[in-house]
Amino acid sequence: MSNTATQPITMGPAEPIVSSQYETREQQTETAFIGMWLFLIQEIMFFGGLFVAYAVYRYKFPVTWYESSAHLNYWMGGTNTVVLLLSSVTMASSVYATQTGKRAMQLWNLGLTLVLGTVFLVVKYFEYKEKFGHGLWPGWNWNPDALGFTDPSHAQLFFILYFIMSGMHAFHMIIGISVGAVFWVLCYKREYGPNKYLPVEMFGFYWHFVDIVWVFLFPMLYLVSAPGPLH
Repeated sequence: MSNTATQPITMGPAEPIVSSQYETREQQTETAFIGMWLFLIQEIMFFGGLFVAYAVYRYKFPVTWYESSAHLNYWMGGTNTVVLLLSSVTMASSVYATQTGKRAMQLWNLGLTLVLGTVFLVVKYFEYKEKFGHGLWPGWNWNPDALGFTDPSHAQLFFILYFIMSGMHAFHMIIGISVGAVFWVLCYKREYGPNKYLPVEMFGFYWHFVDIVWVFLFPMLYLVSAPGPLH
C-alpha cells in the first residue's frame, strides 16, 4: 500500500483533475497514451528510414563499413550507453515517486536523469571533436588520404550516416533535457503528485524511447564486425 493511503497529499492537487474535454479520468489517461504512442510511431518511422539506409549500404559495402567503424571510439560510445541505461532507471524511479507521493525521490531521480543526459552530450561533444581532429567530417574536414580507406567515397557515406543518426539522436536528447528541466521546476513547485502524474509519465516514455534508439545505434555504428575477407 502506498504512503498516500495514510498520509495527506503533499504533492500535486488534493483531488484527481479531469480536464473539461474528458468525461472520466480513464478516458483522459487513454487519450494521453494514444497520443504519445502516435508521436513515438512517427519518431520510429523517422529513425527507421535512417536504419534502412544504413542497412542497405552496409550490405553493399561491408569492407568499407568495417574500416570506417574502426575509427569510432567504442569506449566513448560504450560509456554513453551505460549512462543512458542508468538514466532510464532514474527516469522510471522519478515516475514511480511521482505516482506514490515521494517528493525527495521524485526530485533527486529526475535531477539525476538530467545530469546523466548532460553527461551523454558532453561525451558526444568530445567524440565529435576527436573526429574533427582526425579529418573525419565529410564535406567539411575530410582527409581520407591519411586514413587508409579502401574506398574513401564509401567511407564518407558511412560518416555522413554516422553524423546524421547520432546528431539527430543528440538533438532529441537536447529536447529531452530542456523539457525535463521544466518538469523539474514544476515538480519542485509541487505541481505533480499522485493525483496528477500523467505528464511526467508521458515524458518518461519519450526519455525511454530516446535511450532505446541509442541502444540500437551503438552496436550498429561502433561494433561492426569485420567481413570474411578481413578475418
